[in-house]
Order: sequence, then structure tokens, then C-alpha cells
Amino acid sequence: MKRIVFVWCLLLFSFAAPVRAARSGQVAALNIVATLPWIGSVARDIGKDKVEVKVLVRPSLDPHFIQPKPSMLLAVRRADILIYNGLGLEAGYLPVLVEASRNRLVATGRPGNIDASKFVEVIGFDDKADRSMGDVHPGGNPHYHFSPSNILRVAEGLTAAFALADPVNAGFFRDNLELFRARITEKRREWEGFGLEGKNFIAFHKLFEYLARDFGFEITGYIEPRPGVPPSSAYIQGLVEAMKVSRPAAILTASYYGPRQVQWLARETGIGVVEVPHDVGAGLGGAGEDWFGFMDRVIRAIRSLSLLVGQ
Repeated sequence: MKRIVFVWCLLLFSFAAPVRAARSGQVAALNIVATLPWIGSVARDIGKDKVEVKVLVRPSLDPHFIQPKPSMLLAVRRADILIYNGLGLEAGYLPVLVEASRNRLVATGRPGNIDASKFVEVIGFDDKADRSMGDVHPGGNPHYHFSPSNILRVAEGLTAAFALADPVNAGFFRDNLELFRARITEKRREWEGFGLEGKNFIAFHKLFEYLARDFGFEITGYIEPRPGVPPSSAYIQGLVEAMKVSRPAAILTASYYGPRQVQWLARETGIGVVEVPHDVGAGLGGAGEDWFGFMDRVIRAIRSLSLLVGQ
């Protein structure tokens, strides 16, 4: 029933022309639509009061399983710039929104259609991967927002895009990028001082590969045998035996993954569980959290439990 309602809304909106912000006289703020909270946070840091940012997906939701909504369509229709994670993460809802919006500014291939993954160093690329291997992303692991080095690349890319769309404020955006760069340098020095390098962890899903790469720790096993595939009893038992040998510092998970397997594994092995926030504002982050606050929570959560086990 919900899908039928959405289809009718698509038809209704598709016959209307895209709405653009008035730009007579004073230059209006750029209307930015971001699919995910972390993207909205970076866009606000670069654009500040020269942009208005609308985020499509709530931080409490699993970004792998999002359904399109009429409110999303309305936001895309009004956008000057659309920014998304890419690498297939929004494949289930964003293409239909872009097409139905009939907004030429954010159509595929236009400067206002920004795939943020094009700015980053992607890991996990596998051109032979297919859906028989689970919930895989052949273009690479899409969870690069845990990587400070990649977030800086995204900020650089957004600065160039904002400057192109609003040349009057190009210098303002570049100044904000330099502030962002300085803050990342300072915070990264702080985060590296938490001593995660050389530790090993078990994870529920391939969510933390970029984090591990940037901070020098290792993910030695996964609760999912393949991304998105529930583990069998035999697989879990084998993981228990492996963990008794490797003694990981903790089991890393996120709030939207099933707690049953995680808690059972923790009881069987005596290894503690760290529920890591998966995006800006998730969990206890709150509406005012930015990407830096999110990363503070991520690093501190992992470090707190690994300290308890003496790794």
C-alpha cells in the first residue's frame, strides 16, 4: 500500500517544474540535499550560512535499507546540489527520486549531482562480486565516512562544487575548507594518541575497514559470513573457537544489527561488545552533532573497552 501511494506521489510531482531558490538581488543560499547525516555535516562545515542543508535519511536508520518517500522527492526537486555517498549505498531509492524530480540541476552527469565517493580512496573494490556473495558493493566498501583522510577529500570536493555553483562566495568556501583541514589535523593527532594501532577486533559487518586502515588496527573476523547473510550455528561455533585463540579486544557492532548473535558470542567468549555509532547523530549523538563529534564517540567507545581487556 505504501509503495502505491509513493508511485502516485511520483506522478503528481513529476508534472511540476523544479522549484529553484530566488536569486534576484542578493545571492540566495545554496539549497543542498544530502542523503546521509555525515554528508550534511560536512556540507554545513564548508557552506555555513551560505547553504541550507536537508538530509534525507534519519541517523537512526540502516542506510542499506531505505525506501523512497514523497518528502524526499520534494527535497530533491528543490535542490541546487544533491550529494550522496555512492558505491551503491543509495541504489534502492535515489535513482528514482532523481528521475522523478525532473530537476535538471541534479540530473545524472550534471555538476549539481555529486557522488562523494568519487573524491575518496576506495578499498574493497571487486569487479567480480555479485549478489550471490551477499550484500556486496562491487565498486568498493561504501563506509568511508569513518576515515579522516577520506572525509578531508570529500570536503575538498564539496568546496570546489560549491564554488562552481556560487562563485560570489568561492573564497568563503575555501576559507572554511582551510579551517576544516586544520581541525582534522588537530583531531587526528588526538585520536591517534588513543593507541588503537596493533589491536585486533571482531566486527558484525564490514563497517569499520576504513577506520582500521586509518588507525592501524585489524578486523580479524566477522559475525556475518558474507555481508548481509545471517550466520549459521556452525559458522558461529567456528568463530567462537577462533576468538579463543586470537583474543580480540572487542566485538564491534552498530545499533541496527541483530543483538542476539552478538550477545551470545560475547557470553561464549568473554569478549566485550562495543556498539559503535554508525553515523552523525546516531544513538546519543543528538541533532547538533557534527562529524567530529561523531568520530570522537567512535574512537572513545572502541578505546574504552579495549583498555578494560588490557590490549
